[in-house]
Amino acid sequence: MTYGSMTEYPRLKYTMQAVRKAGDRLAKPMQFGQDTTAGQYVDTMRIFSIANNWRDSHFLPMRSVRFSVGHHMKALRLKGDMASRPKRLASICRKLRESTTNLDTMNDIGGCRAIMPDIYSVRLLLASMRDKFPHEIRSREFNYIDEPKPDGYRSHHIVLQYRPRTAETEAFQGRRIELQVRTTLQHSWATAVEAVGLFRRQDLKHGNGELDWLRLFQLMSAEFAQVEQCPIPVGVPDHDDRVRELRDINRRIGATTMLEYIANIYSHSGSILQSIGSVRHHLIQYSTDRNVTIESFRTILLGALKLKDLEAKIALRGLDWTAVLVEVDKVEKLVEIYQNYFGGVSLFARSLKSICSGKAALE
Repeated sequence: MTYGSMTEYPRLKYTMQAVRKAGDRLAKPMQFGQDTTAGQYVDTMRIFSIANNWRDSHFLPMRSVRFSVGHHMKALRLKGDMASRPKRLASICRKLRESTTNLDTMNDIGGCRAIMPDIYSVRLLLASMRDKFPHEIRSREFNYIDEPKPDGYRSHHIVLQYRPRTAETEAFQGRRIELQVRTTLQHSWATAVEAVGLFRRQDLKHGNGELDWLRLFQLMSAEFAQVEQCPIPVGVPDHDDRVRELRDINRRIGATTMLEYIANIYSHSGSILQSIGSVRHHLIQYSTDRNVTIESFRTILLGALKLKDLEAKIALRGLDWTAVLVEVDKVEKLVEIYQNYFGGVSLFARSLKSICSGKAALE
């Protein structure tokens, strides 16, 4: 397997004790103002530097996992898309504050995603990986397809630990990478939750926001599960009652109209991609005025440096911005896989319309 020049992939420059201490510090609120001293600022920037370097040291394992999963897909002649991204600093801080995990043991600092056309492909890929895979699959899997989350989230998560094959890559031993395997329909649900949340400035993904929208997504998840012949999330009624409730919510909040509006205002995303070229690494920025910008880089290291500076600015100034560094094989897949930043809610909107008219969800 070819990774390109090893200089592209940062190694950890700090001790694991320093990483853990940085995580302990990030788990506490950071506030900056006129009373912030120079010493406090320097200390905070050092914490950011350690956390960023720890995250950057997952780049090579993340790419290795992505390539290995892609190899299985090709061997099985399965269609599907792959992408990868390091976890955003804001998401790392949130997780440290809201769970018992530590920075040095967090499972999803590096993340990969496989989007498959149907549930059969998801199960076939996972079975093939369990049979033979170059990296260790940790014993506990998070099967949110057969056991959906209460809010309706459905996907299959597995955590892999990197196994080096050469002395040159031994420094990355044990890095944990989370792989999410989901269907196109499950992906349309997850990205719609994030897209609506971003647009409405509500954290729907974490259960915070307008109750009608949260309930609509829960009910739609059950409809998608029924189409895929998978277990229905708990706490939802049977199909006929779901449809009646969905129609009522849709009339009350104008959900389909809102979804179509979101899709229309980002319809220019195709023209953005035409100017990018053929590079793999892209920094997506989403600002409070709903403006989306994409900056592309020839190496992941260059993208990581820009992300580091941008996230420091977001944290220090308290900006309500979102920035994510992603890697995709083809630039045209950027909008398709990361639909939430580009108003990619068309499939979800069409499915909602279909269900409310008495038909099934669209696959």
